[in-house]
Amino acid sequence: MEKEKNESRIRLLRLLQLLETDSDAEHPISTPECIRLLKERWGIDSFRITIGRDMEALAMAGYDVRTIHSTQNKYYLGSRTFEQAELKLLIDAVASSKFITASKSKVLTDKLAALANVHQTGDLKRNISLSERIKPKNEQIYEFIDVINRAINERKKIKFFYFTYTSSKRKRIKNDGKPYVFSPYTLTWNGDCYYMVGWSDKHEKVATFRVDRISETPKLLNDAAMKKPKGYSIADFSEKAFQLFDGERTTVELLCHEDAMNSVIDHFGDKAKTKVVDDTHFLLTAEVSLSPTFFAWVFQFGRKVRIQGPESAVQRFAMLLENNYS
Repeated sequence: MEKEKNESRIRLLRLLQLLETDSDAEHPISTPECIRLLKERWGIDSFRITIGRDMEALAMAGYDVRTIHSTQNKYYLGSRTFEQAELKLLIDAVASSKFITASKSKVLTDKLAALANVHQTGDLKRNISLSERIKPKNEQIYEFIDVINRAINERKKIKFFYFTYTSSKRKRIKNDGKPYVFSPYTLTWNGDCYYMVGWSDKHEKVATFRVDRISETPKLLNDAAMKKPKGYSIADFSEKAFQLFDGERTTVELLCHEDAMNSVIDHFGDKAKTKVVDDTHFLLTAEVSLSPTFFAWVFQFGRKVRIQGPESAVQRFAMLLENNYS
């Protein structure tokens, strides 16, 4: 009796697996096919009446089992955790990510493709194209993330070495070769790079570090992390830091041609404070960091974006142009 119960449970699980891997609305599985595939793949004996009862049991358990009634009923899963379009979107994101290594991209895209049924997997694999953009080579990055996440969850400090590149492409440890002590608050994605945001003991303020610029696995310390400053918000910090490059925060006014509106919304959001000036221009008021990144963003538009104020920002931009392009 116990053996029959176990066989029934196994048959039910295999039938669910069959629906997940072999069926969709365009490819329903008939009762005879279910019987044949259960026998061929797993050596499980089944009958027309047991298939019908099992499908009813799966539907009662909450699975979206759809039935096409005919002389030989056909079945398929109506909905899945991920639809094909969603899987393609995730695969594209992984493949094009500058942060994920080429080998890890291959592993992740294969795993994502495996979540589709056999009729979709072929299309997904044919459409997978690992980006030719530059990928990192440091597989330890995933260990870095684990340590940082643990520090965030346990509210602990970490210690790590951070590097930059010299003109000869050699890595040079920053901070005079000494480690940074840091209280991570969150990990955030920005501009194709992964950053950790938190309190830097050295800088005595909230700061950001790129995860892929950490030279070796951070060390989790026993010291309690610094509490977040009053009113701290990762969304506000990211917006004010302008692409996470820290600098003097200033409210600026930019006279923009309408051609720049797409980029303005991309960087400042659709709630950016703008005012129509004429048929083709608008005035943008935003708080930014007066960093090289901000000025480079303005520079790319040529005459289509001009800094109107404050005067200190206008002068700094003019000085930057004069020093670099005169």
